Amino acid sequence: MASMVPYNRYGRGLRRSFPFEDFFDDFFTSPLVSASSDAAFQMNVEDAGESYVVTAHLAGVNRDEIDVELNEGRLSISVDKKETEEEKGKNYLHKETREWSATRGVYLKDAAVEGLSAKLEDGVLTVNVPKQVEKANVTKIAIE
Repeated sequence: MASMVPYNRYGRGLRRSFPFEDFFDDFFTSPLVSASSDAAFQMNVEDAGESYVVTAHLAGVNRDEIDVELNEGRLSISVDKKETEEEKGKNYLHKETREWSATRGVYLKDAAVEGLSAKLEDGVLTVNVPKQVEKANVTKIAIE
């Protein structure tokens, strides 16, 4: 497994004659399918004391294309970006946008179910997840 190389990097190890070769390879490779890209959107998680603040950078994504859910402490943000019928009818000579979908998630062990809120503003989704008071799971048993 250690000898495996991502497909788009295979040729780079074989040829090193042109110094700007990596620049052109990276410039023309889509960030959504690049081996160096871990996900289609960036997500940050901040511990703000009484709650968690999760931000996801979703430029160009509409509210109805986003699904946010909390399931047993796992917060998932899913995006299903589709072209509109209006865009499909245009006669493009060159087009770099496309349909894509991605899901990012984070486990928040003390996330409360009540008081969740989310807002999308200027391409940034902000989700506020309040913390619940952690209950002790240890029970002492008296020995007879």
